[in-house]
Amino acid sequence: MSVRLYVGNLPRELSREELEALFHQEIGEVGTTKLITDRKTGKCRGFGFVTVESEEIADQVIEKLNGYTFKDNPLKIEKANDKPKSEAKEKEAAAAEKPNSSNRSNNRKNNKNNKNNGRRTQGNSTPAEDISTEMEAVEPDPRWADALAQLKERLLAQSSNA
Repeated sequence: MSVRLYVGNLPRELSREELEALFHQEIGEVGTTKLITDRKTGKCRGFGFVTVESEEIADQVIEKLNGYTFKDNPLKIEKANDKPKSEAKEKEAAAAEKPNSSNRSNNRKNNKNNKNNGRRTQGNSTPAEDISTEMEAVEPDPRWADALAQLKERLLAQSSNA
């Protein structure tokens, strides 16, 4: 069974062929090599993956090349952690459920467009009441809670003075 290895701390100026040559020179035959590059610049992002044939070879590679200085960079080599697809999907779903500012604003826009469409919704509430009820349900960002509370106080003071 093949084993995928993570190779980190690679120099920015590196090609896949150079990475493959390093492993071929030090270990012998390796399966595949994949260098992760920046889409815009095409330069190495500092890490890649190498596939070897067995656990024993993987252990030998890690023992021999972990910490090995390659182009003034000490390499970090370890077995890659492959996440099961179900876990990855669960994490995506959890991230989608977490409210963040961009999701809230998009949800407000969608709710406003879907609910109102320039007409009153079912019940006797006005669009302004729908929005205020929706805004009350949203928790403020804790980093800005104090500033938001002060702003609310100022607005209440202004509206009572007018």
